Amino acid sequence: MIRIFLICLLSLAGLNIAAEDYDVREFGAKGDGIFLNSKTIQYAIDYVSSNGGGRLVFYPGTYVTGSFYIKSNVTLHLEQGATLLGSTNPMDYVKDPTVGWKSMIFAVKQDNIGITGKGVIDGRGFTTANNMIKYIQKGLFDDPLKNDRPNETNRPENIYFRECNNVIIEGITLRDPASWNQTYDQCRNVVVDDIHADCKSYWNNDGIDIVDCDGVKITNSFFDAADDVICFKSHDSKSICQNVVVDNCTGRSSANGLKFGTVSRGGFRNFKITNLTVYDTFRSAITFAAVDGGTIENIVVDGVKSINTGNVIYLRIGDRWSDGKKSSMKNVTIKNVYAEVPYGKPDKGYGYEGPVEDNPRNISPASIVGLPNLRIENVSLENIEIVYPGRGDSLYAYRGLTPVELDAIPEMEKSYPEFSQFKELPAWGFYIRHADRITFKNVKFKALESDYRPAIVLDDVKGAVFKDVTFNEPDSQAKEQIFQYKSSGVDVQN
Repeated sequence: MIRIFLICLLSLAGLNIAAEDYDVREFGAKGDGIFLNSKTIQYAIDYVSSNGGGRLVFYPGTYVTGSFYIKSNVTLHLEQGATLLGSTNPMDYVKDPTVGWKSMIFAVKQDNIGITGKGVIDGRGFTTANNMIKYIQKGLFDDPLKNDRPNETNRPENIYFRECNNVIIEGITLRDPASWNQTYDQCRNVVVDDIHADCKSYWNNDGIDIVDCDGVKITNSFFDAADDVICFKSHDSKSICQNVVVDNCTGRSSANGLKFGTVSRGGFRNFKITNLTVYDTFRSAITFAAVDGGTIENIVVDGVKSINTGNVIYLRIGDRWSDGKKSSMKNVTIKNVYAEVPYGKPDKGYGYEGPVEDNPRNISPASIVGLPNLRIENVSLENIEIVYPGRGDSLYAYRGLTPVELDAIPEMEKSYPEFSQFKELPAWGFYIRHADRITFKNVKFKALESDYRPAIVLDDVKGAVFKDVTFNEPDSQAKEQIFQYKSSGVDVQN
């Protein structure tokens, strides 16, 4: 697995983008914040690409634009003080026929491309999305307008690259998309480094989405998102998202921090995620969801700091859109984690908060939840400390430990996978169901106040090792903190 990552890194280091500079103003572009530059920028890109490639440089100014396409061997370079400012007229954006989405910046089946510099891409998405609502209400645009918002495919992203090879996104700031922020779909050799994403002003504002890509490196970046922070997806059952490195990134979300899925038709393989910080996040710091027939395998997460996050770890197999395929999850290692779960709402006060009605009454534990016929296998958790608020109250909401009560927890194989989907769970620290060969080593659970539930509940677990696992809960001296039900081969080595 390490060899695969090294090969991936070496291939990424070999990206070669031509460096001859062209001034976008020489093509007639205006940085006055008024003139619509879409056609001018497109002409300049086409010219640079057809003349051997190079950098199309945007000097300080505000360049209003709708959709345009980057072509092979062209890098957009945004100098500090330069802003690509999205038009607020939804009709200035193309819905690409290959991608099926709108975006400000497209690239489809291009090689050796990039966006670099210290400038800004500002989609003005909140205004654009609301202008789209007006168009829909007037009958000028056909859209279901579900929940009083346009479909995410009909709102422009800032960047959408599809089937591109050798991509560099470096140094830039991305703001205010109307939909997802940036998507790299079925691309090979993608480097994202030292970017700042502020995308929390409208629905579906993910920080970054990587879809069925091979060879990706995301480093030294910050994401503040209304939706998932760093999100890996697999839209094609014949493809897979693989050979990915994430290092030294920080994110906040009113959804999840690091997420695999939700769409997971092909799957995810060979990932190494290190030095990740997640804070003020409504859902899970780490969510791996294999619910659409795909696989999740050979994943290492090493070094996570999760502060004021509603849940820490949620590993889930489902059977939602599987089309006869069998979802699987195996060979996952999560280590060197420190996490603090609050009693209150962790994203309170942000413009777009996670829906409080989805939450259970008592704080949810971290969870590993498979299905009876689709089991999660070979998960190792090592050097982990999770601090919970405790305060689980049986009079407020209750889930007991009798066979009837545990069997009543629904399987929910068709449901959207979220840590809160089962509502009340019977553990305060970790709930594990339908899983095989689970290892906990040097794991510390701390509850700040007492909780009526045990720390760990095992339900239909085959083979589990708990070595140097400790529990710190007030007034719990006589409490059985590891509860087993329908489980076998459990070895507690304290």
